[in-house]
Amino acid sequence: MNTTNRFAPPGAQVDDVALEGGVQPIRLWPAHGRIGRLRFLAYSMGLYLVFIVTTFALGMLAGVTHMSPAIASLLGIAVHVFGSAVLLVQRSHDMNISGWWSIAAFIPLIGLFWIFKGGTRGANRWGGPPPPNGWAVRIIGLAFPALFILGIVAAIALPAYQQYTLRAKAAASH
Repeated sequence: MNTTNRFAPPGAQVDDVALEGGVQPIRLWPAHGRIGRLRFLAYSMGLYLVFIVTTFALGMLAGVTHMSPAIASLLGIAVHVFGSAVLLVQRSHDMNISGWWSIAAFIPLIGLFWIFKGGTRGANRWGGPPPPNGWAVRIIGLAFPALFILGIVAAIALPAYQQYTLRAKAAASH
C-alpha cells in the first residue's frame, strides 16, 4: 500500500545547487570564497615563505643583471601585498563582512580581529563554510603563533644575554 499523499506538492532533488559535502572548495583566486582562521594563518605563513624566497631570488637576479635592488624589492613586496589582500578578503567573507573591510586589517592591533574572530557557521552570502582543516594546515597554522612568540622571547632574551656577557667579561678582567 502506498503511504504518500497524492495531494502533496511535487518534490524534486536539486543536486546541482547543493554544495559538495556542505562545504565549498578552497580557491585562492578569485577572492570571493571563504577561508577559516587557521587556514588563513597557514596560508599567510606559506605566502611569507614564498615572499622570502622570491625576494632572495630577485635580489640575486638584480645582482647578476645590475638591476636596481629597489625595483626587485618593490616587485616582491607588490606580490606579497596582493596575495595578503586576497587572503584578507576571503577571511572577511568568512566573517560575513565585505572584503572592503580588509583594508582595516592593516591598522595595528585592529588586524588581530581577523585572527581571533570566528567565521559564521553554515553558509553565508559568500558561500558555504570552508572545508575542515587537514594536518598540514593545523601544523603550519599553529607554527605561525609559536614562531611569533619565539621571536618576542628572542628579542627580549638576546639583548639581555649580550649585556650579561659584557658584564661577565668586565668582572673577569678586574
